[in-house]
Amino acid sequence: MGHTELALPPETQGQHVSGGGLDGSAPPDEGATETLPVESATKNAPDDAAAAAANPELGNLQPVSSGPAYSVFSKRTKVWIIFMAACASFVSPMTANIYFPALNPIAQDLGVSVNLINLTLTTYMICQAISPTIIGSFGDTAGRRPAFILSFTIYVFANLGLALQKHYAALLVLRMLQSAGSSGTLSLGFAVVADVAVSAERGKYMGFVGAGINIGPALSPVLGGILAEYLGWPAIFWFCLIYAAAWLIPYALAVPETCRAVVGNGSVPPRGCNKTLLDLMSCRGGGGSSSSANHPDPDPDPDHQDDAAPRSRWRIPNPLDALRVVFEKDVALLLFYNTMIYLVFILIAATLSTQLADIYHLTDLQIGLCYLPYGIGCCVAAIAQGYILDANYRRTAKRIGFTIDYKRGDDLRNFPIEKARILPVYPMLSVGVAAVICYGWVLQAEKSLAGPLVLVFVIGLCVTGSFSILNTLVVDLYPDSPATAVAANNLVRCLFGAAGTAFIESMLAAMGRGWTFTFWGLVLVVFSPALWVLTVKGPKWREERRIRKLKGKDADSSS
Repeated sequence: MGHTELALPPETQGQHVSGGGLDGSAPPDEGATETLPVESATKNAPDDAAAAAANPELGNLQPVSSGPAYSVFSKRTKVWIIFMAACASFVSPMTANIYFPALNPIAQDLGVSVNLINLTLTTYMICQAISPTIIGSFGDTAGRRPAFILSFTIYVFANLGLALQKHYAALLVLRMLQSAGSSGTLSLGFAVVADVAVSAERGKYMGFVGAGINIGPALSPVLGGILAEYLGWPAIFWFCLIYAAAWLIPYALAVPETCRAVVGNGSVPPRGCNKTLLDLMSCRGGGGSSSSANHPDPDPDPDHQDDAAPRSRWRIPNPLDALRVVFEKDVALLLFYNTMIYLVFILIAATLSTQLADIYHLTDLQIGLCYLPYGIGCCVAAIAQGYILDANYRRTAKRIGFTIDYKRGDDLRNFPIEKARILPVYPMLSVGVAAVICYGWVLQAEKSLAGPLVLVFVIGLCVTGSFSILNTLVVDLYPDSPATAVAANNLVRCLFGAAGTAFIESMLAAMGRGWTFTFWGLVLVVFSPALWVLTVKGPKWREERRIRKLKGKDADSSS
């Protein structure tokens, strides 16, 4: 815990400066200073006043805070870590969408119906919902490196099998294995951002990881169509294997462990498989020293050393951890509305190809190209929303007189993080809802192709942007277990997405294009008060959770 070296002036006695974090003990966003007791401040007040009178310069001094930095990694190392996390996050959405153009060729070569091939999509989405709950729990306890390496190793071998298999049963099983390997990277990517970035700058880095996720649906249908048409459908899986291997090699060599349960703020040397290969080779070459370029020996400077960093013990991953997150009041409300936004996003993406084929009679490659405006809008939104979030965080802090600590992180107990994150959603989502409704009626009119393409760009920009902003809030509410929180988000949205895609075609046939998308746009409007409730009640619910966790820790320590 940090300490305050100068007493506060009388007018600020007992007021909060900054301090712990959301969980109350050694949190990721640990503050640099602490709240002074009123009795202590009052006791020292006469001495402070006398000292200030004797030396006027003392009156201008501010409390000097000390304590461990939030992260000891340099800015260049942070960029390298998050770049690799963004590239890893590209894998899951890319794998899901690159497969679509090859459905008919695969059905013909394996001698099965397209309905049976579609069953591989259903099983893929089920594994996509479940896998992050296991990998996320594993990553929060064992570390990000073991979780990433395990996920990508499974993914590499699954793609090898898919590229070589010639039987439907093998395709079904290996696609599930492929999903299990790739889907866990979604929760890990956002968790890495929470490991190294303080709340005030987290939006920007979350945007970079979100851009990696959103590039997948934009580029992979086009890439899959080209590979399937010119090289055959097995080339799709060879490409996925090569991409994963090309990522895994530099990651294993040189990306340091960031999990705060394992290395704290980065000052605690990693052990075993949490070390990079370069670390291991350096240890052997240097006579077993535990220091490395990425994780040096603990610095005696208290501004760097994280004495409170826990030593994580490996345990069997528990998917129920994600379910516990889902049933927290504030998180449940957030996940519910975030899932509604995701449903609109995924239903438009899932029906775009069939609607364009029916109306404009486009080829498979042309349809793939029509996904580009959608994907470009998603990518622009992911990067722009990060800067918007960081700017609104600073604006909120300035308005309430809250001092941002970029080095050690902020104490969010007395900061309205819900309001700071949700406020930019309102104008962005309003434009998105209008675009969704217009999109339905433009398709209904069956006019120029330019109309739907412009609108899907706006939808990608605004609807996906709103979804990405709320993803950042999910991490803010659970900084001690960010991978598990993102896994809970992924579990809910994938299950709802699987259900939604099952009946959307029937809904389009019964209601027509215009009324179907008007209905989904109005769903977002009807449930939008959930955001207001979260803004008003969220801080209270968050504090109740922090106190409950503290009591649970006290009970565990006393038993």
